[in-house]
Amino acid sequence: MWLWLLTLVGFYILFRWYQDRQILQNLTDKYVFITGCDSGFGNLLACKLDGQGLCVLAACLTKQGAEQLKEATSQRLQTIILDVTESESVAAAVDWVRQQVGDKGLWGLVNNAGILLPLAPFEWLTKADFQKVMDVNLMGLIEVTVNLLPLLRRAKGRIVNIASIMGRVSYIGGAYNMSKYGVEAFSDGLRRDPGSFGVKVSIVEPGFFRTHITEFHPIEEYLQGLWSHLPAEIKNTYGQKFFDAYCRATQQMVSGTNPNLSLVTDCMEHALTAVYPRTRYAVGWDAKSFYIPISYLPTVLADFLLTPSLPRLNSV
Repeated sequence: MWLWLLTLVGFYILFRWYQDRQILQNLTDKYVFITGCDSGFGNLLACKLDGQGLCVLAACLTKQGAEQLKEATSQRLQTIILDVTESESVAAAVDWVRQQVGDKGLWGLVNNAGILLPLAPFEWLTKADFQKVMDVNLMGLIEVTVNLLPLLRRAKGRIVNIASIMGRVSYIGGAYNMSKYGVEAFSDGLRRDPGSFGVKVSIVEPGFFRTHITEFHPIEEYLQGLWSHLPAEIKNTYGQKFFDAYCRATQQMVSGTNPNLSLVTDCMEHALTAVYPRTRYAVGWDAKSFYIPISYLPTVLADFLLTPSLPRLNSV
């Protein structure tokens, strides 16, 4: 029995290996629209796809980011300024993409734009703090996708949504986790939606990587500013000892990020160019060996393993 089981597992691994290596040909006339290309994953992916001859439409938040990307790529790559939180900006970008692709339609949409902050214990944050993250990471992604869906259907193209391993396991305060859980749910629903027939949807779930959203100014400076504006009642409840411990733990989490961004962009590229793109791509040793296994554990065990990651009020 065990021999048959091992044989089946071996055949499955070989089958997946074979499938993963089937890459589409003649993609040089395909258009791919990528959000969040100022830096990080989006910037690296735009450069890689441009180097392979695809027609890259790169959306940047800032003019400076767009100019720097243009300098690093060929004349084939086109840029546009896009703020995914502004409906007028999204509508303008959609019209621009429509003009660029014409009757060919849009082969690929990569929803990469995202932010991490505000990040803090829930009680320290306001509704506006949560809304800020949700508007970029989830609502902006949804608005861009829904408006570009007709162009994607025309090309029977691909949607690649950048979620996070924090969309499977939530243990840091703030709206980042919630937004990524939302990306997971939206992507699953979109894949099964009758209006998206012919369009393949993939989710990329990176672990902790060193991008612009984690390389913000020193975490203690950010948290100190937030702490200084908290009501006295909250500050007295948590105390300076907790605040110091939280700063240290958060800084350690940020400083331990993986600098090899190509691990993520390789998965994004595969989702766009493979004959059989995967539904989910978990990226990074921490995602594969720690967070995903934890997501399948009973809650009591998952809580036990995750609680040492950040200080608790009753433990400092």
